[in-house]
Amino acid sequence: MNTADAKRILETALICSAQPLPLRELRVLFNDEIGADTIKSLLHEMQDDWSQRGLELVNVATGWRFQSRPEMRDHLDRLHPEKPPRYTRAALETLAIIAYRQPVTRGDMEDIRGVTINSMILKQLEDRGWVEVIGHRETVGRPALYATTRQFLDDLGLASLDQLPMIEAPQHAQAMAEALSRGVDADQPGLPIGEPDATETGGEGADPTTPAQADAAAESTPPHEAPLATAADPEGDEPSRTAQADATPARGLPAGEPLPPSSSPDSSSGTPS
Repeated sequence: MNTADAKRILETALICSAQPLPLRELRVLFNDEIGADTIKSLLHEMQDDWSQRGLELVNVATGWRFQSRPEMRDHLDRLHPEKPPRYTRAALETLAIIAYRQPVTRGDMEDIRGVTINSMILKQLEDRGWVEVIGHRETVGRPALYATTRQFLDDLGLASLDQLPMIEAPQHAQAMAEALSRGVDADQPGLPIGEPDATETGGEGADPTTPAQADAAAESTPPHEAPLATAADPEGDEPSRTAQADATPARGLPAGEPLPPSSSPDSSSGTPS
């Protein structure tokens, strides 16, 4: 089989597939007569062949796929004008903490954010297929360890966690969230941030207090009369356990350090997907 025929077979399989195809499945196309290294070489050649077209061949976490180029998005959106789901700042910060510090427990996330995380936020991220429980920490209560999934990487167009954007202050949830919301670079889709909705704010019983109102109330309260508990976070968090929680120093990596390893010595099972 010559190179042109092999490329034509690969193109047909990838374009017709609804999901990314890993190398092991691409080898089945040729009855294992072509090795993985040869297929990789052909795929890289195909990337160059399609460099001037509206589609691009990319390698994501679960395999290879064709996808539209970012500059085509505005035109394609006219065919399907539905707005993508938007995520609150609280949800995006929680997702960012899991992505950059995984595996982490809910307590770890609350230490970094300084507020109690609404359980609905974690459920939303799990239902979206972006995070999952990979084990339990061997400590009191055996809290669940959360990590991102391959679906999360696929949706961001990434092949591995190493391709996440570097941040200067990885201990701050806001910096992590902003990095994810911007996307990896100009060619990668970012995660849209929207206003909180009833699901993320706990429903009709959520505290409607805005950040400005909370700040004004805090300034008007004498120090000796400051309450121990803070108001509910308007972006989806439950009431903080103590007012001092916001001052809790967040554990993080020094600026410019590479991403943390994908496993933790206190994890009892599994590694992040």
